[in-house]
Amino acid sequence: MRTINSTPPRNARVPRARLCLALALALQAHATLAATPTDSRDALMAQVRDERAQGHRVDALRHLQALLDRWPDDREAREMNVALLTEIGATTRARELAPGQQPPPSALDLARLEADHVTHEIRWANGEPANPAAPYAEADQAVADARRLADDPSLPADLRRRETFDLLVALDQAGRPDEAIQRYDALRAAGVELPAYAERAVADAMLVRRRPAEAARLYESSIRKDPGPYAGSDIEPRIGLMYAYNESGQTTKAFATIDELAAKEQPWVRVRGIRLPIQNARKVDADLNAAVLREYVGMPRAAYDPLYAMSREAPMNTQIRRELGNAELARGWPRRALDDFHIASTLDSRDVSALVGEAEANRALNDYDDVDALLGVAQTMADRNGRVDRAVQSWDRQRGWQFDIGTEQGKGSSPDYGDRDGTTQATLASPLIDDHWRVLALARYSTADLPEGDVRRTRYGVGVRGYAEGITAYVQALPSADRYVGKTALEAGFDWSLNDYWSVAADYSTAGEDTPLRAQYYGISAKTLDTAVTWRASELTQARLGLSRDTFSDGNKRTGWLASFTQRLHTAPNLTVDGGVELGGSLNTDTDRPYFNPRRDNSYALTGRLENLLGQYYQRAITQRIDVAVGQYAEKGYATDWMATVRYGQTLQAREGLRFGWAIGWHNQPYDGRREHRVVLDLTLHWGE
Repeated sequence: MRTINSTPPRNARVPRARLCLALALALQAHATLAATPTDSRDALMAQVRDERAQGHRVDALRHLQALLDRWPDDREAREMNVALLTEIGATTRARELAPGQQPPPSALDLARLEADHVTHEIRWANGEPANPAAPYAEADQAVADARRLADDPSLPADLRRRETFDLLVALDQAGRPDEAIQRYDALRAAGVELPAYAERAVADAMLVRRRPAEAARLYESSIRKDPGPYAGSDIEPRIGLMYAYNESGQTTKAFATIDELAAKEQPWVRVRGIRLPIQNARKVDADLNAAVLREYVGMPRAAYDPLYAMSREAPMNTQIRRELGNAELARGWPRRALDDFHIASTLDSRDVSALVGEAEANRALNDYDDVDALLGVAQTMADRNGRVDRAVQSWDRQRGWQFDIGTEQGKGSSPDYGDRDGTTQATLASPLIDDHWRVLALARYSTADLPEGDVRRTRYGVGVRGYAEGITAYVQALPSADRYVGKTALEAGFDWSLNDYWSVAADYSTAGEDTPLRAQYYGISAKTLDTAVTWRASELTQARLGLSRDTFSDGNKRTGWLASFTQRLHTAPNLTVDGGVELGGSLNTDTDRPYFNPRRDNSYALTGRLENLLGQYYQRAITQRIDVAVGQYAEKGYATDWMATVRYGQTLQAREGLRFGWAIGWHNQPYDGRREHRVVLDLTLHWGE
């Protein structure tokens, strides 16, 4: 969804300020001009007409005021006064003066003046609301006034049609896309051709209602009819076209459209009466949205780099700060993102997207205390904003019930798993309690067909999970429900994000789930402790070191370690390729045990991963992932030999909050000098957020 419409355009207030200045100049200067020795009324009126024809309406209005001071009852001057006030946007004053003309204007003239007033109402509705607690009040008034004229059967058809076009714009600004599309469909059925500005409004409404292909066609048509340049208060339609292309799957066209626009716009422009050039706001908009597009298609670094440079040049620009925060959040830096969202919302307290960003950064940090308040303020200020609605719905799903189930079914020959094995785990988590806690219900079931017989491991239990800023911790108890090991697994652990780069994690169990199933068959369990330290520079680079300690009930003690390094090799729209290396090994104090426990072993592997988006329609998406690892395995007392793993999987997000996954993998490596292999099918389901 487009972020450019979440707050009024930066230059939306400029026309109103210019109008006030123009009126002030006209009112202050007319007395001076009235004293100017001009004997000819006709000469003064001719000057007014000439200045109006050249577009110098403020100058024309000043001279007209001087004329009216000397000839207050001049009919032509009074009519011209109403016309000029209307043209510069002072339609409220024009409506006050019009009835006093002699003879009075006709009902049709008054209706046309009313239509002009509605046009300016629509334009001013883009500015700051008079009451921040009622952000759509001006837009709703413009809708009501335009609708009244558009649906008035007593008015001429051409005036009603004009007001229908203006009504489409008003409906879009007021966050009423359904009525805009309904009226557009009626016009199209009647064979009415829309002007460019009305097509752009309908295209906006189509995007809101997730009809991007139709929106793209309307944007294209409007640009053909009116290629620009556009008024300072108008949003460049090619930006909307870029979003329509992207959301309809035409990514190449989206990039071409926005990059061409960014290249065309000059960084600086000259304004009449100002000696030095000023920054071109349209260039900023084009560069900003070019970066946003890259973030949307999974290229956060390509979005972050230009946004960071722009923020250094314009540190007080709210939109740049907000989008920089979004890029930092996508790169895995929630704390940095939170700082930039704070700055953006401080610079513009009405920027609802900055408030939504703050809420999302807090959610990424598991710091839920302020999320309700932030989203509540955003809803108050923009209850018709699509991004706010989606953020609230996402938060409702996250703090609600969560359900996960996954199963792994293996077949092959392995000392740990036998000829056939399976593991299934299900977790049901309660809604958030006091923004910090959840109660869990868990179930685990594992089986293996060993040469000496079948074995299973069954556990059911409950737990509690806690959240604080950057920390997730849990404690749970899972009594045994099988005849092999009667111990209750008491488990606890935490995952602590120290900052945006470093995190530590630890998990402990009195009857660890990683204990080999062959050990389970002989009634052997293990107390397990797993720890890990992770350094993550960004989405591009990550290093991890994990250490484990297993104390088996038969006296054996195993110490293991696994180090990995992953580096992004290639990034393209909706596609990433990673490469890396893994090093690992283990030590066992005893070797004469009925499960695989070499005195010492180690391995290394070169790893690769490809992940890309196969198809997407908003929240419905399907992605694929390919993992490959090739290396060597060495076991004390045996020859070193090769090992390999290949895995292919897909994830289907059926809708927001419902995700399915499947994968099939193959692994081959030697154990005790014999080559073993295993094929595994994984199935997962997640419901919640």
